[in-house]
Amino acid sequence: MKPFNSPLAGLFRQYIDYRISLGYRKRDLSRQLRVLDQIVIGRGAGLHDLNPSFFLDLRIAFKDRPNVFNTTLLGMRGFFHYLTRCQIVCDNPLNDIHAYPKNAFIPFVFSPDQINQLLSAIQSAIPKDPDRFLTGFSVYITILLLARCGMRISEPLRLTLQDYNPKQGTLYIEKTKFSKDRLIPVPIAVKQEIDNYLATRCSLVKTNNPYLLPGHNDSALSTKVVYALFHSAVTHIGIHQPRKTIANTTFAHPTPHSLRHSFAINALKSIKEKGQSPQNALPVLSVFMGHCKYRYTAVYLKVLDAEHRQSLVDFAIARQDEL
Repeated sequence: MKPFNSPLAGLFRQYIDYRISLGYRKRDLSRQLRVLDQIVIGRGAGLHDLNPSFFLDLRIAFKDRPNVFNTTLLGMRGFFHYLTRCQIVCDNPLNDIHAYPKNAFIPFVFSPDQINQLLSAIQSAIPKDPDRFLTGFSVYITILLLARCGMRISEPLRLTLQDYNPKQGTLYIEKTKFSKDRLIPVPIAVKQEIDNYLATRCSLVKTNNPYLLPGHNDSALSTKVVYALFHSAVTHIGIHQPRKTIANTTFAHPTPHSLRHSFAINALKSIKEKGQSPQNALPVLSVFMGHCKYRYTAVYLKVLDAEHRQSLVDFAIARQDEL
């Protein structure tokens, strides 16, 4: 990660350490603050120069890149809120600086049939070569956990052998987003797949790699490998869709994180089809998915299912000239 070079570098590092202690990722914070770091250097500014007028001019300068400004504003506002709490500055100069209007975001949603097709395609693509077989099998288990347990992609890749309890059929997910720990039950079919995988892993891994899904040199499986095989499978089964922005709505393309969205949306749909209330199920689903507040889980209610999501895309495309 590139170092900060402005007079605010020390404060940036102090703030990032604080946020990491709360469970946030260093990469995202550094990227947000590096824009301000470079601007401060370019303008020869210091902390005392960063007043509301400075940031209003900055907002105007980014009018052609509103998304960049909005992302940077998020990091800057949190940074100055921290400085205010530490009494390094008296007031947050960004209190009255507003973000540009955001596009509505509609995630890609896999239907249950599409998820089955995806898993089958990835499983079929596992190399028969003994040197690559375990990596392909590990990717399959990763995608399986995203699809069937609603995990974030970082979560299965950080699991150790000790985090899986084969007798109870549970996975212990430690200190993920917002530093939350959770213990989740694994569906029976997924447990059988994991047990089969571990038997294979035991015969192929001759080192003391602690990770459930091992990579090279005692490290965890790489996200790059997962992404590559995921996108290859998505293309193979013919459901790849490019990211589209129509009017003020962005329709996402399929990514591994789409499986987490799909898990939540399909679970809520299933609950509704059983005549039960999706709203009442949100607190339980929230705990299972590791949300710190169940209102974050409620976001998934804005799309009913894969068919509803596709109808929104089709409608937007058909009315694009009017919008």
